[in-house]
Amino acid sequence: QNAILRIWKAFGLKPHLQDTFKLSTDPFFVEKVRDVVGLYVNPPEQTRALVLCVDEPTERRWTARRLPEGRASASQKSQVQALERTQPLLPMGPGQPERRTHDYVRHGTTSLFAALDIATGRVIGQCHRQHRHQEFLSFLRRIDKEVPAELEIHLVMDNYAVHKTPKVTAWFQKRPRRHLHFTPTSASWLNQVERWFAKITEERIRRSAFRSVAELEWAILDYIEDNNRNPKPFVWTASADLILGKVQAICERINPSGH
Repeated sequence: QNAILRIWKAFGLKPHLQDTFKLSTDPFFVEKVRDVVGLYVNPPEQTRALVLCVDEPTERRWTARRLPEGRASASQKSQVQALERTQPLLPMGPGQPERRTHDYVRHGTTSLFAALDIATGRVIGQCHRQHRHQEFLSFLRRIDKEVPAELEIHLVMDNYAVHKTPKVTAWFQKRPRRHLHFTPTSASWLNQVERWFAKITEERIRRSAFRSVAELEWAILDYIEDNNRNPKPFVWTASADLILGKVQAICERINPSGH
């Protein structure tokens, strides 16, 4: 047993850990990666344009409480659940971790629309009880109100159907100063607002209980206000070549023959 442990340590092996990955099948994966990453590493001057990362967190990857393994919804829904635990949280003590019940009561859902300014870290956010093209258009109008009209806006978004409905497309066609940059399919990690979703989940949502949707929405909007009082942008360091090289390495491990 000691010999096995020494071998694992010598080669940096950790068999008790597992991770997941998903390769995008987007035929324009390379072009989209270069386009989006280009905005991150060489953004336009703030006096001329803003780069906003826009998304709505899906139920599978971001909820008021992460569901246990195997209990996630089979379909992705852009909603945040207002979940209340059946018993009060037990705070940590000497030799005891914080403890909370695994079961909860559902009190409904809300949909969060968020836009992260990559240069400043400020967030424009809006909650809606439904998630349709009407609500997305309302959020786009909110962005227009908060951004000076003379600035061009580059919006980084995923390929969610709501982002590409005919009415949304027509809205953008009437506003040539709004430029769309779509991430590849199955590559939401390329959207910087995803990191902000993880941050609000860890700092405000996951360890809380919400007795109503209104209480959940208040907590979200309060967090956004607090974020914007002292915003901090994320630092993007990965070049497009580095990302594409890592993807290529995974593909070669999956299919060494190259076919």
